[in-house]
Amino acid sequence: MQQSIVATPAGDARLHWFRAPAPRAVLLLGHGAGGGVEAPDLQALAAALPAAGVTVVLAEQPWRVAGRKLAPAPKTLDAGWPAQFAAAAAEGLPVYAGGRSAGARVACRTSAGLGAAGVLALAFPLHPPGRPEKSRAEELLGTGLPTLVVQGGADAFGTPEEFPALPDTHRLAEVPHASHAFKVPKKAPLGQDEALALITGAVAGWL
Repeated sequence: MQQSIVATPAGDARLHWFRAPAPRAVLLLGHGAGGGVEAPDLQALAAALPAAGVTVVLAEQPWRVAGRKLAPAPKTLDAGWPAQFAAAAAEGLPVYAGGRSAGARVACRTSAGLGAAGVLALAFPLHPPGRPEKSRAEELLGTGLPTLVVQGGADAFGTPEEFPALPDTHRLAEVPHASHAFKVPKKAPLGQDEALALITGAVAGWL
């Protein structure tokens, strides 16, 4: 794993590079508003995909690099993303952009304008918990690009059943029994490692 610092209008971001031996694409992933690049799903993808020819870049956002615990407003998140995308695109390969939760929203809002090859939305926060009327579906539906949504079956921010009909460009993969963090209860018929394997398998197959 390598690290690089990228200056953005929102402050310095830190990119964590997991390089493929023979890369054919780059997957750039942002983290959520309540965590960082150490999220198990992001780490699982970084571990699994390089062997399949995909360099994974986990983007540690400026607010985390600066030591702050709370994410800024969406406009600030979006402002910091193009420079990070440009660093990934400098590899000269197709770049798929995405992230988990708030990071997925950033990718959905910005990817078409940045020239991404597709969007990966992990645990897309369709609505705040308990507030289904506050839907963010338009962000997801409006990517204009091939989009994969990977969603936990028990995600309080929106279960797969709550999503509207998706356009032909979009696919949805469910991780049964999983929470917003893709954690599965001990009584679930699949274990935590199996849940993560479902995620990496779905993403690898889509790419």
